[in-house]
Amino acid sequence: MNVVITGANRGLGLGFVKQYLNRGAEVWACYRSDAGALSGIDKRTLHRVRWDVARDDGPVGDLPNAVDLLINNAGIYGPPKDEQSLERVRADVMLEVFNVDCVGPLRVVQHLLDRFTAGSVIANVSSKMGSVADNTSGGTYAYRAAKAALVMVSKSMAIDLAPRGVHVITLHPGWVRTDMTAHQGLIDVQSSVAGMAEVIAQARDYEPGAFVAFDGRLIPY
Repeated sequence: MNVVITGANRGLGLGFVKQYLNRGAEVWACYRSDAGALSGIDKRTLHRVRWDVARDDGPVGDLPNAVDLLINNAGIYGPPKDEQSLERVRADVMLEVFNVDCVGPLRVVQHLLDRFTAGSVIANVSSKMGSVADNTSGGTYAYRAAKAALVMVSKSMAIDLAPRGVHVITLHPGWVRTDMTAHQGLIDVQSSVAGMAEVIAQARDYEPGAFVAFDGRLIPY
């Protein structure tokens, strides 16, 4: 099984790398500029690839000819919550977060289009903060908007790629203790990743483009 994971040098991405290496997969772990903890993993089945998803020029390094699973995990939160308020959020912040969190996964899929085959799965990691129906607290404009847009992009991908036999699913990892959350949250990386890996394994039990939490629950759009 050939697995490509973006944003793989820390947090959830690194958790996914370890999960699929332990499952015996060949893993192409992509990172923007610093391999980070990937440098300490000594496994023949790990392939490190430099890939800044915010840029159009694609990866630096080899990728598999056939991709069985793509996990679009790379993303940023942007500035702290108080700087994403109605009063303070700036246009350039909105565009930067949108570029990484929404356009980035689209770029990756476009680059890999010819490498997907019937049976391939694309898992786009969004967040429940991108759910319009679940938004009861407002604020966090840049991150919410980008993650909501990714849900829509993911749904369109699911429809467009279904005739090729490629299944697309959107994931909510839960509130996870990572650098992005200042290590606050309800669950750890291992629990989140293990849950999402099980959802991915059962992806075809969900409708194309479904928005699914790490515990298998559907997230409202």
